[in-house]
Amino acid sequence: MQLIPAPAGVLEVDALWQNDNPNDPNTDIVAMLCHPNPLFDGTMNNKVVTTMYRFARDNGMHVVRFNFRGVGQSTGEHDYAEGEVVDAMTVLQWIAEQTNARKLWLGGFSFGGYVTARVAEQVLEAAHIWGLGDFEVTKIALIAPSVEKNDSTDISLPADRTFEVYGNADEVIEPDNMQAFADRLGIEVSVVDGAGHFFHGRLSELKGLLDKHSFG
Repeated sequence: MQLIPAPAGVLEVDALWQNDNPNDPNTDIVAMLCHPNPLFDGTMNNKVVTTMYRFARDNGMHVVRFNFRGVGQSTGEHDYAEGEVVDAMTVLQWIAEQTNARKLWLGGFSFGGYVTARVAEQVLEAAHIWGLGDFEVTKIALIAPSVEKNDSTDISLPADRTFEVYGNADEVIEPDNMQAFADRLGIEVSVVDGAGHFFHGRLSELKGLLDKHSFG
């Protein structure tokens, strides 16, 4: 864990570099992960985020997760997805300074899924503003994204690089709304039958779907 400078003070970052080398010659993909809503105890150690972390690590990616402002040792206050997008972009800028890897696997769960969608838009459409023009987004993984509690009507993402996974017994975000969001974007969807929002007892299935959509 380390603290990096950020607009709201500092952000707590957990970076795993393959072979303990940010510039490992055999690693060209870096995964950045966004966690669920801090107002409901969401942190980067959430078990769905940890499942994505292990998936990326085990598939030879560098992996970076972090706590949004006001969570853990990150300073500042919750900013209802506005400031959190800035937090994620700040972490991406830090990543760019640490490693030569320029292929991005972006993943987020729940509130973090919504933030990930917004971050992907920034990298795809306004990377030059952030000094991130040499990054290539390879995959955008939206796990039970919070598309009804945050305005997702204008989100635009590349269908060939984006996928969504949710449970049809989700008790936090209406499954029909997540399906409608995916249908509007034309993205691939996997529905985990009987799974709730937090994928209790279904994390191994989730990891398998991450593999399917990323490499299948």
